[in-house]
Parts: sequence; C-alpha cells; structure tokens
Amino acid sequence: MFHQDSQGNAYHVERVTPVVATIKSGGTTVPLEQNTVRFIDNFSAGTRGSASAEYFLEAGYQVIFLHRAKSLEPYTRHLVGKNIFDMLEILPERIGVEEKYEVELRKLAQKYQLYKCNLVMISFTTLSDYLWLLQATAQEMHILGPLALLYLAAAVSDFYIPASQMPCHKIQSSGGPLSLSLQLVPKMLAPLVTTWAPNAFIVSFKLETNEKLLETKSKESLEKYHHHVVIGNVLDSRKVLVILIDQGCVNPDEIRLSSSELENGVEIESKIVENLKNRHDQYYANHKTG
Repeated sequence: MFHQDSQGNAYHVERVTPVVATIKSGGTTVPLEQNTVRFIDNFSAGTRGSASAEYFLEAGYQVIFLHRAKSLEPYTRHLVGKNIFDMLEILPERIGVEEKYEVELRKLAQKYQLYKCNLVMISFTTLSDYLWLLQATAQEMHILGPLALLYLAAAVSDFYIPASQMPCHKIQSSGGPLSLSLQLVPKMLAPLVTTWAPNAFIVSFKLETNEKLLETKSKESLEKYHHHVVIGNVLDSRKVLVILIDQGCVNPDEIRLSSSELENGVEIESKIVENLKNRHDQYYANHKTG
C-alpha cells in the first residue's frame, strides 16, 4: 500500500490485512446472434464506478476494477472529451506539456503513480462475460472474508437471449420485421451473498425513475437478498443525491451535495465511499469479535 508523509513523499507500507474492493462498473451487451453483428446494450458511461474506484484507493483499499470495455476508467476519466495532442508542445529535444494543462496533468499523474500498484483492471463486454467474471472474482475474494467489499455499480441487463435460441449468423433484414423473445437474467446476488463470498461486505445499487418507489424498492432488495447496503438513486438526481439503506434501517442515510460543494467540484462518490468505509470498518470489527 502507498501512503504520503507530511512532505508529500510517497512510501510503501505492507499491510498485514489488506482490504480489497471489487468494483463493477459500466453496462453489458446482449448479443442477438452467435456471430454478433447486432446486440442490445445497457448503456452506462461508468461514471459512478470509475470515480468510486479512485476514492476507494485513497481510502486505503486495493481495488479490482471490473468494467465495461471502453467505459470510463479511474484517472483517465478526467481526460474524456479532451484531445491529448492539444495538451502537448513540441520542443527541440523532447515533448512537453502546455503550461495551462500542466497542473491538471501533474496532479492526475501523481495520483495514478501513487495508487497504480493497488489497482487491477479487468474488462468485459457481454452479459455472459460479466456474469462469469462476477462469479470468478467473488469466489477469489472468498478467502478474504470480511476484509472484502463488493461494490455492484454495473448496469446489468435484465433480459437476454439464451445461446440455444440465438441464430448462428447475422439476422437478415430481408426476412421482414423482427420479433424477439427475451428471457429474464438469473439474479446473481443470491449466490453471491450465500455461496460465492458469504462473509464479504456487499453493496448493491437500486436505480429508479420514480422517487416515490425508491425507498420501498431498495428495502425489498435488502430483505430478499440479505446483503449489507443498498444505495438508492433516482435517474435525474443521481449525481447530487443518494440514500443508503442497511439491514434493520428505519430511516435511510441521505447523502446530498450542497450548492457550494457542486461549485467546488465535490463528487458524491467521495461521500459514498467515506460512508461505506465506516460501515465496512464496523462490519469487520464486529466480525472479529463475533
């Protein structure tokens, strides 16, 4: 693990009991053909997952970042929409950075260099890729027991076409209008909680478009799967407001960014991770004494 001294110098410290966060981020695709030309996509830029990964690293976690290929990634997410060549200047003997970008790039590079040894990134594209990697990583985390945290922020497809019902080759438009019959994706949270990583601290997300349903749906998920925290958010306000519900919760914790925090560039993920770290620390302490 890397830390900084009072002068800002980085030094390496071996943790006897490392805490590990596996973060799921981005959307999944559902192929319509075995030799895939067309697919259904669950869109997600991966903003929440990639931002959260940075804050988990800063909180002392080692991070496995399981993400959709070409979705946002920790640190490089800050450069999206910017042309890297516009940031460079050509000097006689070397390539430099334009002065107006130097502070921003230096800060990003320093953070990345500081934490990169504690970050593993694994990409997926299809629903089947994701589900296989979800099981594999959870089973590997099993050995860590309560030191493991699973943060399920990916936008996973609810429907799919079984391989046995999928045509081998490209669907031809000459066949006329297309009708699809989609099956429900098996819910993987149940085996995750009971079998694959039964002692891990597990956090799931609930996204709704109707604010009135959010708390009820979040509590229903917690009661059904018996994991530790559900983070509820509404589509239109997800960047400024979330609720956190745990087992036995009467009134959910609310995290809301103020106007001044928004103006100062505070990200809600920083507060989410701070809240979860405190909960995870308490969970681990209870597990040790239980």
